[in-house]
Amino acid sequence: MAEKTHLANRPEYCDNCHLGHSGETTMTFGYGLLALIVAIAGYLVYAYNALVSNKNLVAEGWSGIDVQLRRRADLIPNLIETVKGYAAHEDKLFRDIADLRAKSIAGGSVGEQSVVGQAMTAALGKLFAVAEAYPELKADANFRDLQDKLSGIEDEIQLSRRYYNGAVRNLNTMIQSFPSNFVANFFKFTQAEFFEIGDAAAREVPKVDFKK
Repeated sequence: MAEKTHLANRPEYCDNCHLGHSGETTMTFGYGLLALIVAIAGYLVYAYNALVSNKNLVAEGWSGIDVQLRRRADLIPNLIETVKGYAAHEDKLFRDIADLRAKSIAGGSVGEQSVVGQAMTAALGKLFAVAEAYPELKADANFRDLQDKLSGIEDEIQLSRRYYNGAVRNLNTMIQSFPSNFVANFFKFTQAEFFEIGDAAAREVPKVDFKK
């Protein structure tokens, strides 16, 4: 016991103790730093994959809207021809709807399609208002079938719009939020546009009262 106490009091023995404690501290710090690096790398991978996933969901959502807009565009020529058979003098309205249909088919940004969509809904409202003045047109089976189909398409557009806008909200939230915004900025992710087509009243397809 006296010999161990004597050794501990020797300078070289104390130096070895100090070196041992210093090495353990360095290793602990190294492990902590390594764990931090792994955690950061893991989050970067997660954030990037989540951004890519949300971006793909936005694209998928817009594809659904685009399909329904094209279905509506395909329906419009038959609708115009049917109404034209009873109200040929509404030539300007027919031309306006045809122009809007061409713009819808041509595509464009989400914002541009929103504007075209609102204008198209308003123009179709005028077209169905014209039908109210023509009992024979309201009784036309083809016209009634086209209106039912158009109403169904408008419902599908609303469902697709809600899905798309939800995906846009999730993507934009990640791009704006800390710390995922650093990943988004580094990889140049950009915010997506919402698809808006006016208020609830404007979105509703006008109905012709066939009982009158």
